[in-house]
Amino acid sequence: MEVLLIIAGLVGGIILGYVLFVASRKKQLEKEKERILDEAKSQGENLKKDRILEAKEKYMQLRSEYEKEANKRNQELSSSENRLRQKEQSLDDKIKNLKQKEDEIIQKSERLDVQMDSYKNREKEISELREQQIKQLESISGLSQDEAKEKMMETIKAKMHTEGLSLAKTIVEEAKLGATREAKRIVLQTIQRTAAELAIDNTVTAFPLESDDVKGRIIGREGRNIKAFEAATGVEILIDDTPETIVLSCYDPIRREVARVALERLIRDGRIHPARIEEVVEKTKKQIEEEVIEWGERTVVDLGITGLHPELIRYVGRMRFRSSYGQNLLKHSREVARLCATMAAEMGLNVKLAKRAGLLHDIGKCPDNDEETPHALLGMKLCEKFGEHPEVCNAVGAHHDEIEMTSLLSPVIQACDAISGSRPGARRGDDQYVERIKEMENMALSYPGVEKAFAIQAGRELRIIMGAEKTNDDQADTLAFELSNRIMTEMRYPGQVKITVIREKRSVGVAK
Repeated sequence: MEVLLIIAGLVGGIILGYVLFVASRKKQLEKEKERILDEAKSQGENLKKDRILEAKEKYMQLRSEYEKEANKRNQELSSSENRLRQKEQSLDDKIKNLKQKEDEIIQKSERLDVQMDSYKNREKEISELREQQIKQLESISGLSQDEAKEKMMETIKAKMHTEGLSLAKTIVEEAKLGATREAKRIVLQTIQRTAAELAIDNTVTAFPLESDDVKGRIIGREGRNIKAFEAATGVEILIDDTPETIVLSCYDPIRREVARVALERLIRDGRIHPARIEEVVEKTKKQIEEEVIEWGERTVVDLGITGLHPELIRYVGRMRFRSSYGQNLLKHSREVARLCATMAAEMGLNVKLAKRAGLLHDIGKCPDNDEETPHALLGMKLCEKFGEHPEVCNAVGAHHDEIEMTSLLSPVIQACDAISGSRPGARRGDDQYVERIKEMENMALSYPGVEKAFAIQAGRELRIIMGAEKTNDDQADTLAFELSNRIMTEMRYPGQVKITVIREKRSVGVAK
């Protein structure tokens, strides 16, 4: 029992101690709470004061800016008022001046009225004196006034007739001389503005260089690089004193494009020698062929034409590098296709066939092998070969009246071709020289042993490459003589044509 009392006393002591501890801890917490609240209130008061001070500073700043702006506006208003006052003063001065001038004009008008009255009186006196003199003259001459006037007119008329004939003769001679001079000027100006531009556009391409040092690398030692390049491409390189520029000359635009791209690659690569030139030219030819196909596909897609044979698409792409009378063949064919579609729609015909025939109507101008067949008939054969519609084939073949028209589509193609070719600015010249140059190359290729033939300098030179294994030097001399005589007798050409026959043996060894 005593143990229980002891335990109860201990527990009671513990509880009492805990209660006292909790009470003291509570008082501490209350004090801490009051202290935190006091600190918070003081911080709040300080923050409030800071914000009030910031607001006052912002207010003072805005007020000063407003006062500056207001002063500025007041100054502008005062300056405007001053300008207005000055303008009013100047207007008042002008009004005063106008009033003074008006008074002066009124005074001058009054003086003129007085002078007019005196002038009228004098005019009456002069007319009376004139009548008296006329009567005296009539009595002296024995002729009346009308008779004297008639006689004087006859004399003046005869004199003026003679002078008029002389003057007319002089004017006619001067007009003839001036007309002749003007006609010559117009003809010369027309030739300069059209013929020269046409020759440049069709036969020459300017190639820019980074520096004149590149020209020496293009020429090579003893000219071997430039000879190899011209032999591989059939394009003549003209190097003159023009800074940082060389000229590629050839009548065939595809050859010129191959030469331009190949030369650009060689210069960028830096390795320019005969073997590298031949390699790059072959790669460039393949690239240009791919671009030709890409141009054909792009044209077909733009015009909305479907189902065209791949070979015809390639021929369409080749049109980009051809021209007719100075007019780009692909642009001309695209234009004709659109014109045909519009005209066919107005007439109620098949628009798709009309557009197709318009695009293909000049396809015979760009075959792989030159043939002695009109381009319209050649184009019709190509269309028939690659399965085009009979109406399209007839329209292509009949657009120059080589065959009879069998459908309403044919005259539409013919009319649209004439519209595109005859509109102002469409064509600028004649391309007969292209056919002449092609004939010249084919004539050279007809001889045995000839591997390549290139007409350069717009047909003024024919350069022939002969195989060294199949021919000898005597045959080269004979070929140059015979071909020059044949060209003189069978062809018509302006100026003269130089025949250059090249027979070269090249041995290549590879060290590994």
